[in-house]
Amino acid sequence: MKTAVFTDKGKVRTHNEDAASAILNRHGQILAVVADGMGGHLAGDVASRMTIEHFEKSWNEAEKMEHPEQAERWINDHIAEVNEELLTYANEHKECKGMGTTFVGAICTESFATIAHIGDSRCYLLNKAGFAQITDDHSLVNELVKSGQISKEDAKEHPRKNILLKALGTEQSVDADIKTIGLEVNDYLLLCSDGLSNKVQEHEMESILSSDQSLEEKAKELIRLANENGGDDNISVIIYKHVISHESDGTC
Repeated sequence: MKTAVFTDKGKVRTHNEDAASAILNRHGQILAVVADGMGGHLAGDVASRMTIEHFEKSWNEAEKMEHPEQAERWINDHIAEVNEELLTYANEHKECKGMGTTFVGAICTESFATIAHIGDSRCYLLNKAGFAQITDDHSLVNELVKSGQISKEDAKEHPRKNILLKALGTEQSVDADIKTIGLEVNDYLLLCSDGLSNKVQEHEMESILSSDQSLEEKAKELIRLANENGGDDNISVIIYKHVISHESDGTC
């Protein structure tokens, strides 16, 4: 298993409210997480950082994931725990009231990946069948696209494209979308915040992932392209390559 993890504040924002991490636990299994924080002054940083820290600690203590049901239950339970932690913290720190974060996470084992998400941070899959987005944004514009009111192209420039229908830490309970997919050698997962997906076309993502560059070079190229196309948001990227080994390429 190989990973590359990078986050960048972009060309416009003064600070980075994204957080990302890929954690290799004692069983040789990886949990990759991207969180895109939101809220008052610096509160987005708090929400995304708390989310990442919770999953880093919990994954290091987790039992080996033997089957999809176990992985799905584990990630669902910890999403609920983080949601409660964020709500409690915001209630105790008035400067953080209203904070929240998106979440996309992937538990990567020897034969499958369990993916969970809340909000508009995304997971893409590149395999022999092609390249595809495998998460469904919890956003207003995505609902408008699905109902046929606007096109997918219109959604990219819609004035309300940043309105989320779900986020972690903003309600007493939150339902994540969770699914498990099979993995084969040389499959890729790309996890990212909307700072990437709003600025880089899917065919460009596929081309970069399919190139002969190292994982680190691919991640840096994706971020460079997002910045070249405006860079008006924070950009986080995790690339996971399924190679059935415990090597790491990039920051993990």
